[in-house]
Amino acid sequence: MAVLFATHVLLLILSTATTLHFSASKAARLNMTCSEKERNALLSFKHGLADPSNRLSSFMEINLDTPVGSPYRELSGEISPSLLGLKYLNHLDLSSNYFVLTPTPSFLGSLESLRYLDLSLNNLNWISRLSSLEYLDLSGSDLHKQGNWLQVLSALPSLSELHLESCQIDNLGPPKGKTNFTHLQVLDLSNNNLNQQIPSWLFNLSKTLVQLDLHSNLLQGEIPQIISSLQNIKNLDLQNNQLSGPLPDSLGQLKHLKVLDLSNNTFTCPIPSPFANLSSLRTLNLAHNRLNGTIPKSFEFLKNLQVLNLGANSLTGDVPVTLGTLSNLVTLDLSSNLLEGSIKESNFVKLFTLKELRLSWTNLFLSVNSGWAPPFQLEYVLLSSFGIGPKFPEWLKRQSSVKVLTMSKAGIADLVPSWFWNWTLQIEFLDLSNNLLSGDLSNIFLNSSVIILSSNLFKGRLPSVSANVEVLNVANNSISGTISPFLCGKPNATNKLSVLDFSNNVLSDDLGHCWVHWQALVHVNLGSNNLSGEIPNSMGYLSQLESLLLDDNRFSGYIPSTLQNCSTMKFIDMGNNQLSDTIPDWMWEMQYDRNVINPSQYLMVLRLRSNNFNGSITQNMCQLSCLIVLDLGNKSLSGSIPNCLDDMKTMAGEDDFFANPSSYSYGSDFSYNHYKETLALVPKKDELEYKDNLILVRMIDLSSNKLSGAIPSEISKLSALRFLNLSRNHLSGEIPNDMGKMKLLESLDLSLNNISGQIPQSLSDLSFLSFLNLSYHNLSGRIPTSTQLQSFEELSYTGNPELCGPPVTKNCTNKEWLRESASVGHGDGNFFGTSEFYIGMGVGFAAGFWGFCSVVFFNRTWRRAYFHYLDHLRDLIYVMIV
Repeated sequence: MAVLFATHVLLLILSTATTLHFSASKAARLNMTCSEKERNALLSFKHGLADPSNRLSSFMEINLDTPVGSPYRELSGEISPSLLGLKYLNHLDLSSNYFVLTPTPSFLGSLESLRYLDLSLNNLNWISRLSSLEYLDLSGSDLHKQGNWLQVLSALPSLSELHLESCQIDNLGPPKGKTNFTHLQVLDLSNNNLNQQIPSWLFNLSKTLVQLDLHSNLLQGEIPQIISSLQNIKNLDLQNNQLSGPLPDSLGQLKHLKVLDLSNNTFTCPIPSPFANLSSLRTLNLAHNRLNGTIPKSFEFLKNLQVLNLGANSLTGDVPVTLGTLSNLVTLDLSSNLLEGSIKESNFVKLFTLKELRLSWTNLFLSVNSGWAPPFQLEYVLLSSFGIGPKFPEWLKRQSSVKVLTMSKAGIADLVPSWFWNWTLQIEFLDLSNNLLSGDLSNIFLNSSVIILSSNLFKGRLPSVSANVEVLNVANNSISGTISPFLCGKPNATNKLSVLDFSNNVLSDDLGHCWVHWQALVHVNLGSNNLSGEIPNSMGYLSQLESLLLDDNRFSGYIPSTLQNCSTMKFIDMGNNQLSDTIPDWMWEMQYDRNVINPSQYLMVLRLRSNNFNGSITQNMCQLSCLIVLDLGNKSLSGSIPNCLDDMKTMAGEDDFFANPSSYSYGSDFSYNHYKETLALVPKKDELEYKDNLILVRMIDLSSNKLSGAIPSEISKLSALRFLNLSRNHLSGEIPNDMGKMKLLESLDLSLNNISGQIPQSLSDLSFLSFLNLSYHNLSGRIPTSTQLQSFEELSYTGNPELCGPPVTKNCTNKEWLRESASVGHGDGNFFGTSEFYIGMGVGFAAGFWGFCSVVFFNRTWRRAYFHYLDHLRDLIYVMIV
């Protein structure tokens, strides 16, 4: 069977009975040599391998490691049976090479001295002969068809470590026979497909188990109380499953437990008080569950605790002062909870070793003296949406080891002190956004990899940045001056800047011509400034660009053809400028190519509204199959709407792609992925800002142009479209009959065109419709009856004098009723909807009426009785009225 070797450190350590090492220095020191038989065995083993990097040119030191970034290439070929000549071989690691075409070397089962084996194999039967095996790693193997793997492996009496990570095991049924894991200490079954409850028998598998790893397995249900039988367990990892219910009190009986990770499950309960008995515990991770109640004050007994992570739960109340006595604590994470109240100096009194403080997204606030000297030196300070202000925290000045500082939405309204900017030179990640911070950035030098100063009161010119900066976001401030000095100040520097957001400031003048020095840029947002001039050709050097937002400025001229070199762009927003000429043809060709391995090459947003473009919309527009926003409103475009709209697959609901923001990681679980494009759209008459929910938008706006012809029927196939605006054009014809198939439509504006005919009955099926404007057309007939269409005001239909029925005031006559009935029944095979039915009904009525009249006219008795009945009926009505 094919063999795929797992990713581990690659070594082939060949030992003899006298612990022979193949290191030249060690061999010389110990005065040892290989026997002739062993040398020949090694040479035969070498000849069977394909060694493209020639790393086995000498056996003076055997190292088969092929880590990421290594200059060596993977070994392949045949694993020679000559290894049997190495009588005393006890350690064999051949993982992370390329033996996928090599049959399973079953002869390895004859290596009786083997104690350590790291392979990724499929056929297990031969392993049972390795009676001395102590370490076995089969990670990455496909064992989902090996139903007897548990019985086979339990036949290894000396086995102490068993690694079965990512082996596609989908069932942990009870063993069919007796198992014999008398020495097993480590069992790793992580990253498999165990979509079941945790089997109770697993906790009795071995009395010597010290490490059990079941993370990322889709495990369900509760943790069994019998877990207390793992009396020697030190490391228990059940994170990233679907476990639920309360946490068992029996966990508190695991006296030797050092690491307990239950994060990313759905436990719903308070933290059990017996957890305070886990006196050996060093790491407690309960983050991302639904824990409620308060933090137990008895946690003060966890004197060895180094990591306490209770983030992303529903814990309430205050933070107990007793946490401040955990003198070994390194990480304290209480973020994203419902905790409230003040954090005082007493909460930190003995936290001498604290390195990570994470209190973001709580209702807590810091209450310390301005001269407070913390007892710790932090590396990670995460205090976003946490009460710090209104004064700037002076205690930060005494922290000399900080790598990450986030104080977004912290209620700080103060002038940033001068010492702070020099202090930030050591920071890797800095986020001070959404406060009321002030100060002049003109002479500031910034060195952090990620800098987010957006939505504050900063002023002055743009700051200077080092070549190390990857993200610079100073949007929504009062920064003025020109952008050229920033771009052209260091012409020979190799800049790493990937995200540049200067939007919503008061920058002026042109963009300069130094973009060639910033070729790492992925996101550029310069929207809502006073920038002018032409878009420079040098922007075509930004080959990695994914979003270019230049909206709400005073750019003129045409869109440079060099921008077509930016073939990975997803977002283009040049709306509300003074650009002219035609929309370039290459812009309609930025479609997703399924033959390209990199799936990032597709245009999702094209917004060019409110410019001076002319010309027509070509059929090539339909090539933009991944488009979610097309906004070409308020221009002078002419011609007809292309009839190929159904080729726009994402709007038709056939393909659904998502933009992945750039991510920059700092620390074990902290990453920057907050930058998302922001677009100002007008989906329902009023301008709205879309950011986090932009990926859900599906919009076409072609309003206020000179488009003519009929609305193409293909538009009805855009079943995922939410907003459609074709108003203020010269469109004619009728509303497509099947427009009601656009089930997700929330806004429909067809006003101020020359559309005629009736409102299609299918529009009554648009249950999500919340904005409708069909005013000023030549529409006629009854407005279809539905919950939605009658909920709009009469203004939605005004300017159509031939429309009748609610909500307009004009009542429908029989003529309109007959016309509507004929329209509803047309073509559906219903006799009552055909014209023949109404003709026949008219003829029948006439024949019956004149037949009755002739009888009354020629028969005196019937005539007297009929008029006597009419007189009696008249008297009866009169009496009733009186």
